[in-house]
Amino acid sequence: MINFYVHQNIDIHTIKIEGISNSSVFQIGSAGIIKPLSQLFNTGGFAQPAPPAGPQPFAPAPIPLIPLTEPTT
Repeated sequence: MINFYVHQNIDIHTIKIEGISNSSVFQIGSAGIIKPLSQLFNTGGFAQPAPPAGPQPFAPAPIPLIPLTEPTT
């Protein structure tokens, strides 16, 4: 068996992620082996698709947990 030892020094000044979804992996540096795993569960016991999304007149605007700033171009 061969052992590899990786010493890293990573400086990140700017990072832009266009999109992330289920089963996405965002990796910086070496992590050895990443085994993909995707699990979907129907915990509510739903038997048909949800109705199409539409305007929700009484739903309050979500409050972000982290204060966000306007993107710069």
